[in-house]
Amino acid sequence: MNDNLLKIGEIVAAQGIKGEVKVYPDSDFPERFTKKGLRYLRAKDGQDIREIELLQGRIVPGKNLYILTFSGINDRNTAEDLRGYEILVDSADLPQLAQDEYHVSQLLDLEVYNQQDGNSLGKVVDIIFAGQDILEVKPIQGANYLIPFVKEIVPVVDLVNKKIEINPPKGLLEITKNNYSQ
Repeated sequence: MNDNLLKIGEIVAAQGIKGEVKVYPDSDFPERFTKKGLRYLRAKDGQDIREIELLQGRIVPGKNLYILTFSGINDRNTAEDLRGYEILVDSADLPQLAQDEYHVSQLLDLEVYNQQDGNSLGKVVDIIFAGQDILEVKPIQGANYLIPFVKEIVPVVDLVNKKIEINPPKGLLEITKNNYSQ
């Protein structure tokens, strides 16, 4: 079952005294946090996975956080015990995407190539949500690159061949690598 689950967020704190939790999302699909239904929780150690029913959820205006209510979590202490737990969904429940849209799980581990010289920069290790999506690319050695995930810079995403081609503007790779490594 573990291989069929995708992380969509992480519980970062309890909210109030009635068992609600604050969640930092790893998904661009709000319905994963607002639509009632079955979700899974994975313990901090990654070993324990359990089913849980989402009763309701709402976004915190102006912040990239959701407040969720789960069945059976009725007080602050129980909610606090869930801090650090990951929220998962079945990978069969992936929302349909438009052309040139991708699920995070499709992008992770793709090899990134610079179109200008054909060299590999490394593999995508994370997607950072910061107003626009940013690919975090880990080279074989040295500091990671941060690449804005926009069509002008990332013109090719080839899921079949498991690669991404970028066309970075002058100085982007030096700036992102230098700023990120400090």
